[in-house]
Amino acid sequence: MRNGGGAEAATMRQQRGQFDNHYQHTPPHFHSTVSLQKLRRFNTLIFVFRLATFSFSFASAVFMLTNSRGDSSPRWKDFDAFRFIVAANGIVAVYSLFEMGASVWEISRGATVFPEVLQVWFDFAHDQVFAYLLLSANAAGTSLARTLNGMVDTCSASNAFCVQADISISLGFAGFLFLGMLCLLSGFRVVSFIINGSRFHL
Repeated sequence: MRNGGGAEAATMRQQRGQFDNHYQHTPPHFHSTVSLQKLRRFNTLIFVFRLATFSFSFASAVFMLTNSRGDSSPRWKDFDAFRFIVAANGIVAVYSLFEMGASVWEISRGATVFPEVLQVWFDFAHDQVFAYLLLSANAAGTSLARTLNGMVDTCSASNAFCVQADISISLGFAGFLFLGMLCLLSGFRVVSFIINGSRFHL
């Protein structure tokens, strides 16, 4: 009986030791929950910037497309720089709309649309390319707008045309500002993936 009691006590001590060891090496659940909340906030911030980029780029393209006052007034189609603004802002608006959908997917599902390695590089590369495209288009439009403002037969005769063109260019620069901030965020995701093997350090 004494030997049986000793064996039972030893078994209980062994089970208690295994339980304590498991408890010590199991990370608390709230750490993973906090990390997931941080990831969700980060993706929500990206979505907000995508929405702002889309809104400003789309508005810029619309303002320029509707900038026609009649046969006697100049039209945006008559100027290469203004056509460049319409094309660049239109492309960025479509791209931003796609990325908004990808952000919603990532927020709701917790996973990227494409494989993670492809997604982080896709976002980073396209953000960079389209940011430079938008900057080039708006810089060209600004140069043309300054030239037109100095021409008596253009802006003096049709002031509304030049004002609307200036508004379109300003909206385009606002879209570029938000896209530039997205370049920083997508760059952070790339660096985090290279270092940690994940788009966000959990």
